Amino acid sequence: MVAKISVGSSLYGALSYNGEKINKEEGRVLSTNKIYVPPDGKIGIPEMVEDFKNYMPKTGRTKKPVLHISLNPHPDDVLSDSDLTNIAREYLDKLGFGEQPYIIYKHTDIERHHIHIVTVNVDEQGKRLNMDFIHRRSKKATTEIEEKYNLRKAERQRLDPDTPLRKVDYNAGDVKRQVAKTVKLIMSRYSFQTMGEYNAVLSLYGLTSEETNGRVNGREYHGIVYSALDENGRKVGNPFKASRLGKFSSLNAVHEKINRSEQKITHEVVAKTRRRVAQALNESHSKDEFIAALKERNIDLVLRYTDEGRIYGATFIDHDTHTVLNGSRLGREYAANALNERFSGEHEVSQTPDIVETTNPDNGTNQSQDQQTSTNSAPTQQPQDSGNNYDYSLPSLDLFQLNPTVDADEEDFKRRMKRKKKRGQRPKF
Repeated sequence: MVAKISVGSSLYGALSYNGEKINKEEGRVLSTNKIYVPPDGKIGIPEMVEDFKNYMPKTGRTKKPVLHISLNPHPDDVLSDSDLTNIAREYLDKLGFGEQPYIIYKHTDIERHHIHIVTVNVDEQGKRLNMDFIHRRSKKATTEIEEKYNLRKAERQRLDPDTPLRKVDYNAGDVKRQVAKTVKLIMSRYSFQTMGEYNAVLSLYGLTSEETNGRVNGREYHGIVYSALDENGRKVGNPFKASRLGKFSSLNAVHEKINRSEQKITHEVVAKTRRRVAQALNESHSKDEFIAALKERNIDLVLRYTDEGRIYGATFIDHDTHTVLNGSRLGREYAANALNERFSGEHEVSQTPDIVETTNPDNGTNQSQDQQTSTNSAPTQQPQDSGNNYDYSLPSLDLFQLNPTVDADEEDFKRRMKRKKKRGQRPKF
């Protein structure tokens, strides 16, 4: 069982958050102490605030008197409402808050049912309750409760080369943990050379990232946020700042990864992917056949489209070599323009040119894609990881280090669109 404690100053905010869940029938009140709840269970937030105030001093020095706690049993633990109520009460008793005014909620808005508790850490005389080592005492309390109720123990999972990558499921709950785990695995496992390529592999696992820039107190800042995606590739829920996930997800960490990948993705690595992509394209008579043939070779294809349905970006994710490559890196015949021309009239299929292996180790221009992209493909099966060629070294945080690069394929398309738009013509491809 995992306990999370948030200390704040807004009693109304904590009660309102939980009250809205109840009023939307996404949960219910399990128990209260010194707080009145109507028989119909509908929460009147202002009335509840007044009830709490009756047990709090009108003035006091405690700036953050509100505790908002969530208790999260393992999904496999089957607990009745009575069990959950007893667990919450025992937890509060062990922390020394058993006599405080509190309200216990059960949330059912996600598959993993869990408990929320709102209480205060000052008594009627304004004396602050003991908050020393609160998280350490909380861990001790949950461990004792796990043993008493025979619950699954909360253990920190270690990520190793065999840890499977799974698509983020927003409805499964604990989204922050899912996002952090997925980003950490992708950062350690895959090599990519642009932000666009990074977003392509993120999209396979239900995520997208977006750079943020601004100025605070005269200082520039550059950061990155991550959002979960629904099955249609649209953002859901609130984005997560990299600072909430860990340094491994920071913008600087991504740029450092890009720098290392430029050395790691050799001519031989690109050639290995190119051969399999060429084989898949040669045996395909449609875009769907091409995508299926790639999947048989453990390669995923992410396509990006304009509003008119034209392919303007193509990225290949090779799960054997753990590399992410924009089509233009493999050759012109695999770039977005070539694929769009090939598949725009699917009844006209030309033969793929023979593979020409060059000796130039520079495979394509460095690329970058700062804007959000939408995906056309998601993995039908979880890619299998092979070997132990994973890069687990994570860089230190340097907020202002930037490594701007240019996506030649997409920039060329945008320039032509702008020129033709000025002349009142549609671009020719």
